[in-house]
Amino acid sequence: MGGSNNVNSVFYAETYHPIQAGSIDGTDILPHDNAVYRALLCSNASLYDPLGDPKLIGDPYHTIFVSRLSHLTTEHTLHKAMSKYGRVKNLRLVRHIVTGASRGYAFVEFETEREMRRAYKDAHHSFIDDSEVIVDYNRQQLMPGWIPRRLGGGLGGKKESGQLRFGGRERPFRAPLRPIPYEDLKTLGIRPPPEGRYMSRFQVPSPPRKRRSSVEKEEYSHKRSSVDREEFSQRSSSIERDGHKRTAGGRQESSSKRNSVEEEHHHRKSSTDRSESSQKRTPIEREDHRHKCSFVDREELSHSRSTAEGGEISRKRTSKDKEERSSKRHRHHSRSNR
Repeated sequence: MGGSNNVNSVFYAETYHPIQAGSIDGTDILPHDNAVYRALLCSNASLYDPLGDPKLIGDPYHTIFVSRLSHLTTEHTLHKAMSKYGRVKNLRLVRHIVTGASRGYAFVEFETEREMRRAYKDAHHSFIDDSEVIVDYNRQQLMPGWIPRRLGGGLGGKKESGQLRFGGRERPFRAPLRPIPYEDLKTLGIRPPPEGRYMSRFQVPSPPRKRRSSVEKEEYSHKRSSVDREEFSQRSSSIERDGHKRTAGGRQESSSKRNSVEEEHHHRKSSTDRSESSQKRTPIEREDHRHKCSFVDREELSHSRSTAEGGEISRKRTSKDKEERSSKRHRHHSRSNR
């Protein structure tokens, strides 16, 4: 059951039971003092209503419980100290109903649950007016089965009071080193220790999170759907713009392709028409056509021959002129030598 690995392990209460709260390891099955017995009677008889306090205001999931405050601490001082962790929406410093003196604890509500969790984590064991304070979540409204200190319940406490209560943030349950009486705990309605899921003493237990109601879920889904619709519309508009650009480019390409196809088709059609016209000619027309073509070919041939002969004659004349000029220069040169 227990073991040496559990010596420094702890666990925290998720529901409140007076007998378990009076046990150092959460396995007691009998009340060990009169205050625990009184708290058990109040719990069994449902004499305490945690939601019946008319002074309770605000959202419990946004509220922290601050204890061990100095009796000199005022609302202004506490508000200033808590403002470091977030926006304080509401603050109630509990005072004596007759004297009006501070009773050393208060409830501080923040604007958001995130700010509350920041104060829950960072304000614990901080100092306000030279007093080290304890910070916890609002167990009065959020912890099932809660019984306050004035009725023998509560959590924490000091040794000199003789009424220590375990399972809270300041004094968690220690992992049991003895066998756990599961059947007896089940009979009393006490949740047994979470074997295999113990925590370190230095780990911070997480306060309960707010569960969304059906209305909040609908609002959240509506907001989410509106955001999704906006994103979808933006994406669709960008896709449409890209499609218009592609369509314009495609139109230009298709028009150029169409023009080239039309030209090719026209060329083929003209060649086809020529061939068809040649096939439709009568024998006499085809004979005239061949005669004309042969006549044109003979003229071109004679013209090319005359051009070639004229070029050859011009070349011969040029060479003859060159010879005559060279002979004249030779005779002139011989006469000058004489």
